Amino acid sequence: MLYSENPRVHYNKAQLAEVICQLRFPAILSIGAREPVDFQDAVRGMFPRYAATEEQPAPRPAAPGVKPEMPKPVVNHIFISADGHWKLNLTNSFIALSTVAYPGWESFGKQFDLPLVHFIRIYKPAFFERIGLRYVNIFSRRNLALEGEIWRDLITAPYLGVLAEEDVEESAARKCSVDVELNLDSTCRAKIHAGPGMVKTNAPNAAQDAEIKFILDMDLFMSGQIDPRMAAGGLETLHGHSTPLFQGAVTDRLHSALEPV
Repeated sequence: MLYSENPRVHYNKAQLAEVICQLRFPAILSIGAREPVDFQDAVRGMFPRYAATEEQPAPRPAAPGVKPEMPKPVVNHIFISADGHWKLNLTNSFIALSTVAYPGWESFGKQFDLPLVHFIRIYKPAFFERIGLRYVNIFSRRNLALEGEIWRDLITAPYLGVLAEEDVEESAARKCSVDVELNLDSTCRAKIHAGPGMVKTNAPNAAQDAEIKFILDMDLFMSGQIDPRMAAGGLETLHGHSTPLFQGAVTDRLHSALEPV
């Protein structure tokens, strides 16, 4: 089964690398035209560190023989918690919260409540075009004391591709991944990437980890013209879909190794 009916649990050895919540809206020019001073004042107690980067969007498509038009750079305002575990991003078209130390859904939601309220108060978006909630799980057999186990015993068949077949040796597959987009209900969809691979470290001169890990990247979202007052409820709905998807992806063996509490 793709979806599990097992209840939501917390894990002592959760393998979440990052959790990201992003809300996209029609461009608000005032965010790019000047620094978001009022917004920073409102969230500085939670996110005291600030940085800004300029990002170059992809060129707009053009007719053959016509030079593609280069959009103007977009300023990404970044607000970071004192411990560095939380990051709040604001551009002229989205606001996002991400963490590398996920404390559970309720605490994550509380961390986003205040920034979202102040964003809506200050910038008054007409609506949200997309609400997304993304969970990036990176399972390490070494960290879970599962070295020597094969992925077929840890991850369920829908996410394994040919590795689910008993006559395929794991070491023989040079590349294998599953990418799927599916409707979760009448308003929610999911893009899922799953497969084994090496995770690169981008820090300069950092040693690279040679362990083959399993990546389960779940991007749950809804789109349309979503009333800002419905944003929190929309995120709750997306989170409600995440549990049966995740529980349906892990076998009982992996579930036990994650140490549910």
